[in-house]
Amino acid sequence: MINELLTDTTFSDLGVSPELAAVLAKAGFEKPFPIQAMTIPDGLAGADVLGKAKTGSGKTLAFGLPIVEGLEQAEPFHPRALVLVPTRELAMQVTRDLEPLVGAVGFRLVTVYGGASMKDQIDALDAGVELLIATPGRLIDLMERRKAYLDDVTVVCLDEADQMADMGFMPQVRKIMSAVPDDHQTYLYSATLDSQVQELVDRYMTDPVTHSVEYENETVDTMEHRFLKVHYLDKPAMAAALSRSADRTLMFTRTKWAADDLTKRLRDLGVPAAAIHGDLPQQKREQSLSRFRDGKATALVATNVAARGLHIDGVDIVLHYDPPDDPKTYLHRSGRTARAGEDGLVVTLVEWDQVNEVLGIQRRAGLNVPIIKMFSNDERVSDLFSWQPPEELAPFKPGSVRKRRRRRGF
Repeated sequence: MINELLTDTTFSDLGVSPELAAVLAKAGFEKPFPIQAMTIPDGLAGADVLGKAKTGSGKTLAFGLPIVEGLEQAEPFHPRALVLVPTRELAMQVTRDLEPLVGAVGFRLVTVYGGASMKDQIDALDAGVELLIATPGRLIDLMERRKAYLDDVTVVCLDEADQMADMGFMPQVRKIMSAVPDDHQTYLYSATLDSQVQELVDRYMTDPVTHSVEYENETVDTMEHRFLKVHYLDKPAMAAALSRSADRTLMFTRTKWAADDLTKRLRDLGVPAAAIHGDLPQQKREQSLSRFRDGKATALVATNVAARGLHIDGVDIVLHYDPPDDPKTYLHRSGRTARAGEDGLVVTLVEWDQVNEVLGIQRRAGLNVPIIKMFSNDERVSDLFSWQPPEELAPFKPGSVRKRRRRRGF
């Protein structure tokens, strides 16, 4: 399935240097994904690039490779390139992807975000780093302390721009961008391009080359969706049963308290679980992610902090333990599975008084899937991916979902 998403060209064909192509080949990346093939040549040519593609489609290398190719020697506290991201987790993910490439061409990067030692970050900037990966709040702190100057920056990437807008970072983004020289190159990558993102495009991009990888269904052909009507007392047992049916299950709750509570209940039921949310110290969050990636925890319970930007290989099931508030959040949460062409299962637990709310999300997200009553001891729970709910129980008439989806802009 993964090969079906690859292009016929190579990174070298796109203009990537032999040094970086060798690093990619060693990591198993020999052919680019569509968004990479579309945008890398324009980035290397110095154009402003506006890219839209679903999560898990390879956007980090799409902007990262041209940025790394163009790096030049930096002075202390004066980075030459900036990647701005909304969350600490995404900052670390971008760092993991780009650090080997930056090192291969003899340059350095530093990642700055809240919850980590500012002294260590300042020391790294003092040594001189060419690429700065930052969250808005911590970068502004460093700028106000006169420990980060952006007057030598020649290229900026605004990654997951729609999430930065959703999280209220627009004032910080404006302040940061005002410190960057006017003649810089700009990359803007996002899963969606709404009105607030358009403001960023109009304000900070010059004749951008626009590329979009369109999918007829944003919920991905390799992703199966199941909606289970459950009793609230049986929800923890259902979550445990689903976790036992897979190697890795990522579960979403609406609140931090609920994430901690579900994690404890899962452990009581014999499921090794870890939590990740905004109230946890950064070290604890990293430990939870590491345990999940290494297979020491088979369930990771998260609030929406993990819904965007994280690339965790091999997530078998995304469980909406608490239904999301809107279809956009549903898609972003669900995008943690079925990445890069792999199969994935998305399960939503629906209490009796949440049915109408979930039907509204289904309709606007372009889904038409029956909500089936089920208990945790049901034998179907062990293999929901193979089990297909009866089509005759679909809640909407054929065609009605797609038409409404177009009218509402989803």
